[in-house]
Order: sequence, then C-alpha cells, then structure tokens
Amino acid sequence: MQLLVFVLAYPFLWLISILPHRLFYGFSDLIFILIYHVIGYRRRVVESNLKLVFPKKSIEERKRIEKEFYKHLCDSFLEMVKTMNLSKEAVAKKYDIQNVELIQEIEKEKSILVVCSHYANWEWNVSLNNYVKSKGYAVYTKINNTYFDSWSRKVRARWNTTLITQQETVKTIVKNKRDGIKGIFGMVSDQSPQVSRSQYWKEFMGIRVPIINGAETLARKMDLAVVFLKVSKVKRGYYKAEFSTITANAPSTEKGEITDQFIKLAEQQIYERPEHYLWTHKRWKHRGKEAQRAQVLAKKSK
Repeated sequence: MQLLVFVLAYPFLWLISILPHRLFYGFSDLIFILIYHVIGYRRRVVESNLKLVFPKKSIEERKRIEKEFYKHLCDSFLEMVKTMNLSKEAVAKKYDIQNVELIQEIEKEKSILVVCSHYANWEWNVSLNNYVKSKGYAVYTKINNTYFDSWSRKVRARWNTTLITQQETVKTIVKNKRDGIKGIFGMVSDQSPQVSRSQYWKEFMGIRVPIINGAETLARKMDLAVVFLKVSKVKRGYYKAEFSTITANAPSTEKGEITDQFIKLAEQQIYERPEHYLWTHKRWKHRGKEAQRAQVLAKKSK
C-alpha cells in the first residue's frame, strides 16, 4: 500500500514542482480554498492557539492572522515539493543568506548546531550547505511511508545534506570527531515534548510549557557552537536568512542559558510576523501540567 501511494502521488508532485512561478502560487491559492474553507484543516487548533497567545488582539485581527497563516502554510507545503526540482542557482535567488560568513568563520574551529523554529520556510534552510565546507546534517523525524522517507533523503542529498534522526545524532557527532570531520547540524527546536520526558519548563509566548532542551544538552555535552537561524519572508516565494551566535563555547554556559536564548529569539521572530509561524502545532497543550510532572518525579525519587 505504501508503494502504491508513492507511485500515484509522485508524478503529481513532480508536475507541481516544475510549474512556473505564477501557476505554482496560483495552485497554492486553490489549495488554500480547499484547506481553509472546505476542509477546515485544524482551524479550531489555530483559533485556540491565537486566542491563547494574543488575548488582547481583536477577533478581527486574529482572524486576519489566521487567514494569512493558512495561505503561507499552503505556500510552504508546495515549496517543500518545489525542492525536488530546484537547482542551487534557483534556491540562491529565492533564499538569500545574509551573513553566511558567520558560519564559515565558526566552522574553522568546531562543529555547529544551527537551531530554528517552525517559522517562514525551514525547508530551504538546508541550502546553507551550498556555502560551507563542513558536512551538513538535518535532524528530522522519519516519515511513516518508507518510500517517501527515502525520496525525502534523496532530495536533501542534492544540497549536500544528510538526514539523521535524533537517535542517530550523538552517534554521528562522536564518529565525526573520531574521524576529524566537522559537521553542521540543523535542528528545529520548538516542538512540544511529552510531559513524561520534560526536564525544563519556561514561558513561551507568555505561557508556561515544557521546553525541549535537547539542543542545549547536545551542545554542552559535545562542545558544539550554537547558532540561531532567523528566516523572514520577503515576499511570496522569497526569503532571507540571518544567523546570530548564541554561543561559541557551549560547555561554559549555565544550565538553561542556551535554551532561554533560543526561546527569546524565536519569540521575537513570531511577534514580528505571527502569520508565518506554524499555528497548527499543539505547542501549548501541556500548559498547567508542571505540578503534575513534579509529583511524578517526586514519587520516583522515593
């Protein structure tokens, strides 16, 4: 069944990927009508998230953000498909990296962990590997359909990127160190962790929730430089990326320092243009459960 789905879907995806700019985004407009007005994909989740995060905004303003978000969501999905036939020259025009020299300077000394949030276009972040000497990796979650998972790996490989799971990350870094290979590891770090595994709680967009601190733990343990990637949507189909160093010496940082700085930078980005954040994600579903988690930990310690 997985093979059948892939065989049926692949020609359609390939056709979409070669559409010229106007037709490509015209098709995205049609998808928006279907997803937003007909299917209503996760509209309740989006409405709830926006009301939770922006209680002082009017209903009309939240509705505007909601509609703009869904238009951007459709663009983002199709831009992911576009990747399969997007050349290095083409992506360089659409995804403008402002200060790649910051990464180029740090990679002379050590491996780098590039962290970002589900904002704007995180799919084309891997084009960074067209400008650096270090081996590029993207930490990802496997796709259930093995054929699509394999296809996804091949597409990223065109831009010198190797996909690895979270479980493979430490092993890969250790092996690279042993072999004298520097790497750049990209990680989207604003997901919502399971309460049972949560180790760190903090306000995100004004709401106290569990925060994934795996990037910080990894950086401090493996001595990785940590760089935040801010992506902004300039206009439809065009983005700019800017890097800022969180730390070049992770082992010397205080516990929570790297994670707190990441959250601060991610929040600033969302407040600037909230319509470009991934509001369909149930990011705040574990709010109010910190005491429950503390009780569980207390029982285990007895």
